[in-house]
Amino acid sequence: MQAATENQHNTMQNYCKTIGALAAVSALVAGIAQAEVEYTLHAGYSSEYLFRGQSLGKALVETGIDASTEVNGLTIAAGIWNGSVQNSFEEIDLYGSVTKDLGFADASIGYIAYAYPDASNARTQEISFGLSRDLGFAQATLTYFWGVEGAQGLDTNYGYTELGFARGFELSPCLNLNAATNVGYYGEAGEFSSWTTRASLDYGFAEHAKLSPFVAYSVAIADAFEDEFSAGGMLSVSF
Repeated sequence: MQAATENQHNTMQNYCKTIGALAAVSALVAGIAQAEVEYTLHAGYSSEYLFRGQSLGKALVETGIDASTEVNGLTIAAGIWNGSVQNSFEEIDLYGSVTKDLGFADASIGYIAYAYPDASNARTQEISFGLSRDLGFAQATLTYFWGVEGAQGLDTNYGYTELGFARGFELSPCLNLNAATNVGYYGEAGEFSSWTTRASLDYGFAEHAKLSPFVAYSVAIADAFEDEFSAGGMLSVSF
């Protein structure tokens, strides 16, 4: 009799947990369905594909789409990016993040999957943890990338940390200058990788469209890196 009563009690607890989980998921889905989603289409060209201070190839042609919305105080963003390096390789990235304003800073958790169709579908996956704060003179960000699956010479569970500062300047109602700089650090190697600085002009030639030419220069810190320069432009449309 006691065993039967305990079974009924456990069954009721599981039932309540299931109902609670379904209610939470239903509330989240309903919130997303009612939230306003902003989309951005973008396409661009870079003379060098600079990734964390390293050149992965020349003549990068890229396209992508991003989406973002706010639900229950959370900023949810996701996107897909495709890059093709001339006579070298193709890359497809899938990414998403959730950001929460903590008052003293914005905290985020993200996921990135890098896929390389030309290399027998090799891929790399990362989980990121970030903090961002407006310091007045610049927007500061600190992000840690944890590699949960390695490819192209990267080991699983590698770590990469990046500290960056960015600021925008309004030159006219349709023209903005953006400057950003960051330094990267590889935990497993125990050394800084490079210091990269980028400047771009955002020309809003239409209400929801802009053209952004840019230049970027990366100064090598680690012995395995080299100084790199890249220039190009990006066309983006939001709706």
